[in-house]
Amino acid sequence: MRPGSDEPATGPRITDSRALWRFALLAALLAGCATPLPDVASKDLLFGLIGDVPYNGVQVRQLDALIDDMNAENLAFVVHVGDITSGRGPCTDAWFEARQRQYQRLHHPLILLPGDNDWLDCHRSGFDPLERLDKMRQLFHSGDSSIGQRTLRLERQSSNPRYAEYREHVRWIAGNVVFIGLNVQGSNNNLGRTAAMDVEYRRRMDAVLAWLDESIALAAKNRLAGAVMLAQADPNFEGRDRRRPGVADGFETFRTALRIHALRFRKPILFVHGDTHLYGQDRPLVDPATGRTIENFVRVVVPGSPQVRWIRGGINATRPGVFAVSPALPEGDLP
Repeated sequence: MRPGSDEPATGPRITDSRALWRFALLAALLAGCATPLPDVASKDLLFGLIGDVPYNGVQVRQLDALIDDMNAENLAFVVHVGDITSGRGPCTDAWFEARQRQYQRLHHPLILLPGDNDWLDCHRSGFDPLERLDKMRQLFHSGDSSIGQRTLRLERQSSNPRYAEYREHVRWIAGNVVFIGLNVQGSNNNLGRTAAMDVEYRRRMDAVLAWLDESIALAAKNRLAGAVMLAQADPNFEGRDRRRPGVADGFETFRTALRIHALRFRKPILFVHGDTHLYGQDRPLVDPATGRTIENFVRVVVPGSPQVRWIRGGINATRPGVFAVSPALPEGDLP
């Protein structure tokens, strides 16, 4: 969720969910550079991507239908990149526990990452953000496996005593690709609100950068075909976020790390995030030495509230580019 708002930060105000989805997908199709990945082929290892849902009771019911849709697919796993409530809540135990039960309906393994609405923005409704993050860890990161009716074993950064609290930083290998889950947040990544939260930001980003370094080193050592990085936040590649005077950019170090890893790793990297709510694909990174686009780094934004949609991802390690992504549209719902 973009700072200080319960609405997507960009794009036209379209209130009908289906109309908004059609508009966003059509815009992506018409912008040549916005669709750098091919559609998913049936021979791929398939997985699902969702985020920024549900925000209210109506979307809870829509999410049940979406889960039924994903359950009918042969998916290796599903990743939710965060925000299981709105920027104004609910942040209650009851809401989070209900979402845990709802997501448990998935037949596939589900990896859910925390979003800013799920913890750091809960101060807006009177909650302690760090206590809410602990609640998320308890419900969704309590073991060494995913949730869902079928589970997937995960490696957690918390196995390192130095980073014992960061259970949400996960990785796993599938299709000869490493998947890396990170706690990087909207709302300027929790930087610039209070002194205590600034401390939280610095400690968490130390863990994030260490987990990225370790995971990409693992991929290089094992000669994996690519990497997928997953987080909630849009890290402000375009420099459009407005901050209060004197507040630093909470994403600068993260963007720098993404660029360095893309240039050094050289193999395909897929960066998936939510936060801006409109589906899209692009190549947002530039090599500062040449001014050229870094071609092996592709960003995919998952749709979010008021849309309740999912993205179908695929891997074929023998295909140039490795990854394929396409929106999962219900039958008859075409742009």
